Amino acid sequence: MQWVRWFAEVGIDDVGSVGGKNASLGEMIRELAPHGIRIPDGFAVTAEGYRHFLSESGLESYIAEELEGIDRNQVETLVEASGRIRERMVAAAMPEDLVAELGEAYRRLSKNYHVKQADVAVRSSATAEDLPEASFAGQQETFLNVRGEGHLIESVKAAFASLFTPRAIHYRENLGFGHFDVALSVGVQKMVRADKGSSGVIFTLDTESGHPGIIMVTSAWGLGENVVQGRVVPDMYYVHKDTLDQGFSPIVLRRCGSKEMRMVYDEQGHRLTKNVPVAEADRARYSLGDEDVLTLARWSLAIEKHYSKRRGHPVPMDIEWGRDGVTGEVFILQARPETVHSRRTAPRIREYHLKASGEVLVTGAAVGESIATGKARVISDPSGMGRFQAGEVLITETTDPDWEPIMKTAAAIVTAGGGRTSHAAIVSRELGIPAIVGAEKAMTAVSEGETVTVSCAEGATGFVYRGEIPFDVEEIDTSTVERPETAIMMNVGDPERALHLSKFPCDGVGLARMEFIFAGWVRVHPLALTRFESLDSATRREVEALTRGYDKKEEYFVDRLSQGIGLLAAAFYPRPVILRFSDFKTNEYAGLLGGKPFEPHEENPMLGWRGASRYYDAEYKEGFLLEVAAVRRVREHFGLRNLKVMIPFCRTPEEGRRVLEVMREGGLVRGENELEVYVMAEIPSNILLAEQFAKLFDGFSIGSNDLTQLTLGVDRDSARVAGVFDERNQAVKDSCAMLIERAHRAGRKVGICGQAPSDYPEFAAFLVERGIDSLSLNPDAVVPTMRRVHALEQKLSARSAEEAREEREAEREIPFNPPP
Repeated sequence: MQWVRWFAEVGIDDVGSVGGKNASLGEMIRELAPHGIRIPDGFAVTAEGYRHFLSESGLESYIAEELEGIDRNQVETLVEASGRIRERMVAAAMPEDLVAELGEAYRRLSKNYHVKQADVAVRSSATAEDLPEASFAGQQETFLNVRGEGHLIESVKAAFASLFTPRAIHYRENLGFGHFDVALSVGVQKMVRADKGSSGVIFTLDTESGHPGIIMVTSAWGLGENVVQGRVVPDMYYVHKDTLDQGFSPIVLRRCGSKEMRMVYDEQGHRLTKNVPVAEADRARYSLGDEDVLTLARWSLAIEKHYSKRRGHPVPMDIEWGRDGVTGEVFILQARPETVHSRRTAPRIREYHLKASGEVLVTGAAVGESIATGKARVISDPSGMGRFQAGEVLITETTDPDWEPIMKTAAAIVTAGGGRTSHAAIVSRELGIPAIVGAEKAMTAVSEGETVTVSCAEGATGFVYRGEIPFDVEEIDTSTVERPETAIMMNVGDPERALHLSKFPCDGVGLARMEFIFAGWVRVHPLALTRFESLDSATRREVEALTRGYDKKEEYFVDRLSQGIGLLAAAFYPRPVILRFSDFKTNEYAGLLGGKPFEPHEENPMLGWRGASRYYDAEYKEGFLLEVAAVRRVREHFGLRNLKVMIPFCRTPEEGRRVLEVMREGGLVRGENELEVYVMAEIPSNILLAEQFAKLFDGFSIGSNDLTQLTLGVDRDSARVAGVFDERNQAVKDSCAMLIERAHRAGRKVGICGQAPSDYPEFAAFLVERGIDSLSLNPDAVVPTMRRVHALEQKLSARSAEEAREEREAEREIPFNPPP
């Protein structure tokens, strides 16, 4: 065949002939399908076929005349010229030899799938797709459920014509591409009956932070165009690459999207699809099972490895997939290199911080990690784009490529629909502006013309605030940060920020507070799940709503908690992450859903039933065993053995032994599968009995707040004696120095995870001089402290060298008097 090539006949070296999309399909069918990756077959009309069509129909000279001297900024003129070109292309006759080859290939494809007329997808594939300086992917049209040779020919011509939409013309003009430098190939691929199943998009990195260790899978019911175009909020799954590659099942995050619509075949016509509402029960359940998620993740990892090997450097991938609702099989539909984070080479981190709080108008999924302010412009459809002014915040339902001219001038974008793989999300990342997607009430909650602040710097949730809220921006060039010998670790409370924070040049997480994950990810008291029947009817209803979809209430707790812990451990892998078991006070536990009946009233909860004393107590032990089960899942099911655990507020060695016995009962045994167990050093008994604690635990972490409180006898929550509370007090410093000396003598490491080193540089310097092994700091203190500690170590090293030199000099000056 002259104008048609089967996918199996092409590879990634054939982009000039069949475009990036088709070349990639051919590469995968040739190289990866033999290893078990399912990819629907098909063929490509080549770029030569496209040029043959233009030449034989006389279209080339016509198009050149229409576009000669056109001003891309004159929107009306551009739209009119585009309309005339596309109308002429669709009406033109296709050359007979091209028609014959198309028909022959279509009949053969139908026969291969044992059907009379195969349902196919007709996708455009530009020959300049995915260049380092430009991405043409997604600019041209796709047609689904095309059946019959006549409709196939019409669809191919319509795909050819989509190379001359206003947005495509404008894009090429902006980048200086000649309109005939970019040719179009068309892929014809057998459809997967995802209309009866589900489909979505996969990225082999985290799309917001660029973290390369995560595979992000999105899924919704029906055909994938709704996910690609951002019409629905899909389900989302994060899979950790390294431990997946080791044979584990690390789905470290699972989020159920609203999945409002399902795109299906319109059985009444040809080349037609339609959107239908999704039943409430289906919206509330996941559209993809865990086994299929893991299968797709393994295939995606194999695809990424193959492309990286071919190109000689890491190549994150953007992949579309579908699950056939008839056969239950999953398929890869197409794959291309990701083009946003792969262009970023500078090792820089930008940290945005709001300097004040404000009234929240609406929330959604955060895209990017920045903040912007501007006047809100609420536009329901592209016909209103003329009202938009540069520097405003675009508020709309969803976007598609037609919106791109104004998106490029926006300060931020907020859409009521869509997820993190929607058009608005992808374009916002390319432009480097913040966006919030899936903000359902945005069109009514934000008023036209009011000034708003769009913040995507507070984790996975994005906030639209009323008014202009001041913020700071700090840029860190990580390549210039010199690392000290003392390990510099980080205190992390929010798993949803972990992927971003892991980019900081630190040695791991010295303190992850389980109670923070409780509050944000679980929200219910563990005993309200294990003793559900004892709850009052109103609380039972609330717990039922929260745990909907789980057969056992306890599984909700373990699943949610393990995801929060797992995401954090995956973000920093293989660096160590030290998780402190829950250290709520009784009044804080009581504040959790269903917590009041299970918590006593204490006059001073700070010194009451907290930490280790709860874990072996019959009144809480079953709750602690749920915590243990979540940790086991992260370490054994997810394979994240960089996770270590820490026991807080352990008053005596006997308490330590009892806690370790309960952990063993729950299947967590110190020393097995590299499990290390640390103890907080925050009570004077931890210092005075350090040698005994060292026999039970692998190391110590100083909690400077509680240690100061109990050393000085000051309630740290009391405003009246707040002036006495000072971690720099000599008694506290002596306690720290004593612990370091005794622990090191016993062969155990000592770190600190309290607030003091973050707040007081001189306190951090004191600990470094005493030989502490690690400092764990708040994120904003990591880089400044790292620089100070490195400089201090240099001084200490120079001083030691000078002292050694002086000792040698003194030895030489001592006269030698041999014995008589």
